[in-house]
Amino acid sequence: MSTPIQVTFDCADPDRLAHFWADLLGYQLDSPPDGFESWEAWLIEQGIPESEWNSASAITDPDGAGARIFFQRVPEQKQQKNRVHLDVNAGGPRATPADERRVAVDAAVERAVSIGATKVRLVEERGERHFVMQDPEGNEFCLQ
Repeated sequence: MSTPIQVTFDCADPDRLAHFWADLLGYQLDSPPDGFESWEAWLIEQGIPESEWNSASAITDPDGAGARIFFQRVPEQKQQKNRVHLDVNAGGPRATPADERRVAVDAAVERAVSIGATKVRLVEERGERHFVMQDPEGNEFCLQ
């Protein structure tokens, strides 16, 4: 049996990144705890000051297959290249014909840019093709 993981992003604006990544991956924002109609109602009930309401957010795969992604606000800005990044497999499984993969990846890149990503560069090497991208806070990821 495998051990479930959660991927955590340090960031300046957890709500913004949670919405970006949920849209990009087809994930959903975590629902508020049972008994609460909204996160705002829960935060008020817990006595959390409004200035702290955007200190964290999380998204999950609605199918339950992918890792939960957690976003936590930190005071410092991103300083350098990520040592770990996500590869978003927009082109389909490996057996997908190269021309179909290219069309799917190119469409995914344009869609990612439309929701706030930045295209950094195209990489073509060893028969593989992918785009290095950045999310709205500059975190690198690849679309392949």
